[in-house]
Amino acid sequence: MALLSFVGLGVRPATNRAALAGRGSRSGKPAIAIVALISLAASLPQATAQVVDAAVTKAAATSRAAARVEWPSQVHASYQVAFNGMDVGRFDFQSSITGSSYTLTGNAELSALLGAFSWRGATRSFGTIAGENARPQSYLFDFAGTGKSGSLKMSFADNAVSGVTAVPTIPPTADTVPLTLAHLKGALDPLTAVIALSRGGTSPCARRVPVFDGKQRFDLVLSYKGQEGVREAQPSGQPGVAIVCRVKYVPIAGHKLNAETRAMAESTGIEIAFRPVPTAGLFVPHRITIPTGAGTASLTSTRISIVTAKRNQIAFVH
Repeated sequence: MALLSFVGLGVRPATNRAALAGRGSRSGKPAIAIVALISLAASLPQATAQVVDAAVTKAAATSRAAARVEWPSQVHASYQVAFNGMDVGRFDFQSSITGSSYTLTGNAELSALLGAFSWRGATRSFGTIAGENARPQSYLFDFAGTGKSGSLKMSFADNAVSGVTAVPTIPPTADTVPLTLAHLKGALDPLTAVIALSRGGTSPCARRVPVFDGKQRFDLVLSYKGQEGVREAQPSGQPGVAIVCRVKYVPIAGHKLNAETRAMAESTGIEIAFRPVPTAGLFVPHRITIPTGAGTASLTSTRISIVTAKRNQIAFVH
């Protein structure tokens, strides 16, 4: 499963919902929204018994109250991308919310094997905020790398995916689980999934989030694992702990029935560690870990800056 939904693309063009449901789109490997990287407005909160220390409990209670107020006007987060402990790139995420409209951007740059492999991807998402729900309207993804480049566009209407267009195209295969109209209802794009995850109420973990990445419709099921300390280069005044959630990848449709999908669905090692930011009403992804057959991929935040709706500024340097 590709990190941060930056995947090798090849989607059969589809300009309407019926075409999507009839064929399904093809875009390489499945993606995690943590961001997704990521990951999500049709979440299903579930009651869970969690034992956390006083700092986490206080942060969660404060975040619950803050979640009822306005969303932060700006968030900028920078991440180091590593594979098997080796630094292979950077990912930058930005959100801007004005009134009831949001704009999200995600930019990644990867390089490995002394530059023999390089890859760049840029994603953008636009939509509206309705209370605690983020509703996407359009999603754009462009990428270029060693030997491959392409683009993806998704549109949304009536709380559902309404169209997908991608270049290059790849013919459908017999082992792909077909999409239906029901699969497209309520699904979020990968970037919108990130901001939906950040509004966790009392906990970022007790939830199930639906994602469509242009190819696959899948759910991310989060459950509480524990907590870990967070070291800062400069004191931020925020809780110095992160709440760690297990993430279960549940393929719904658009995926291939192969060993890779089965291995990812059976994995118990996918994790997202969220930092509570009570004064902004957020849970910010601090660390994402994804085990693969070849090793472990991870994202770790290096700097996060937040401008609240009241124009207060918060900054973390890790």
